[in-house]
Amino acid sequence: MTTLTVEKITRENVAAACQLAVEPHQKDFVAPVAVSLAEAYTQPDVAWPRLILDDGEPVAFVMGGFDPHAELDFFRCGIWRLNVGAGVQGRGHGRFAVETVLEEARRRGNTTATVLWIPAEGGPEDFYLKLGFRPTGQTFNGEVVGRLEL
Repeated sequence: MTTLTVEKITRENVAAACQLAVEPHQKDFVAPVAVSLAEAYTQPDVAWPRLILDDGEPVAFVMGGFDPHAELDFFRCGIWRLNVGAGVQGRGHGRFAVETVLEEARRRGNTTATVLWIPAEGGPEDFYLKLGFRPTGQTFNGEVVGRLEL
């Protein structure tokens, strides 16, 4: 049995985080970790980037977003990015990463969380639906807005 842990992004692990890459066919669905970290750097009060480790080895990156004053309600609390490394998918790392963000959302007093996904073959829609996210009927820049009651 493996041990999954979550770490803040630090100067010690940022290079390992940036080396995480999704499967080639998934690159159209999620930005590279380095782009996510650049966005986090510009919004340090809102972005919540974390590295997921399996027995100390980096396997995933997740970034939550917590902005109670966001103009669009679906950007107030949710998952902004999820990158599970190529070759290690299907082992519970993505679920663990999402649960980590949802746990932080609850800790902050939120009652719902959102995620956006591109509705296309090979995309993450089925994954998020299995976790309980439901389409709201809204779209943003062509992406489906999913919501989960916490």
